[in-house]
Amino acid sequence: MKIVLFILIILGFSLHSVAQNPDWKVPEDKEKQLSPFKFEEVNIEEGKKIFEANCTSCHGTPGQGNFIALDPPPGDPATAKFQDNSDGALHYKVTNGRGAMPSFKNILSSTEIWNVIAYIRSFNPDYAQEVAKKVVEGTFGAKDLKILLAFINENSTIEASVTGYKDGQKIPLENAEVNLFAKRYFGNFLVDEAKRTDENGVATFQAPADLPGDTAGLINFYAKLPNEDLYGTVETDTVIQAGVPIQPVSLRAKRAMWNTVDMAPLWILITYTTIVIAVWSIIFYILFQLRKIFIIGKDD
Repeated sequence: MKIVLFILIILGFSLHSVAQNPDWKVPEDKEKQLSPFKFEEVNIEEGKKIFEANCTSCHGTPGQGNFIALDPPPGDPATAKFQDNSDGALHYKVTNGRGAMPSFKNILSSTEIWNVIAYIRSFNPDYAQEVAKKVVEGTFGAKDLKILLAFINENSTIEASVTGYKDGQKIPLENAEVNLFAKRYFGNFLVDEAKRTDENGVATFQAPADLPGDTAGLINFYAKLPNEDLYGTVETDTVIQAGVPIQPVSLRAKRAMWNTVDMAPLWILITYTTIVIAVWSIIFYILFQLRKIFIIGKDD
């Protein structure tokens, strides 16, 4: 028991030390990573929406200094502490997270993260963007890579076909790693493990049999090639009927705290009624006693 307690104490001190350490080492190749597109007003506006939905709760509004009190503090993205990071470093940190900073790897796409960076950079008047040169997509030199998703009903699999163009001809991308996610309200759900494309440029994923969809079983799938250094940003969103149809149930369909009087929990109705009866009984008792005192005083 003492040994376990000692280990827990050492671990606690270690985690506290990591939290207090302001240095966040970024791999050199990620430090030098550049956005594949130029930051335009449309990217800044999109980044603002994403930032407000995912980042404001901790970092506050850029330039306002109203971030929450954490140890270490999350900081204001408009300050030099953030702006001195390279674009690649910001992308790496948002993607992977550390400590209290969550990872957005399975929540935001790479393009969405670059849009957030575009928004953060809009608070730096001295920022001059350097855009990545067009990547040669793959060792075979194919261009305009695209991912197409299809659901194979016979074996409940999802096929991701990756193709590009070389010398005007459409050809498959072989041996490329592909990630597949099902989009959810609070992040992306990883579907199966990462797969590699075969000689036909197809990566096959097994769809979970119990994956919930909408009322028609439709699910919004998101696929991407994670190796951006090699392929650039290649991703797609596709709605596929590959889930279990789910009929939404009204929050007021059953007895619940937030329901109407008719469907409120019985214990609440009984408790409420008992308290009301008790309160009014006390009031009537007090009034009755006051009346008796009044009558006694009048008789005297």
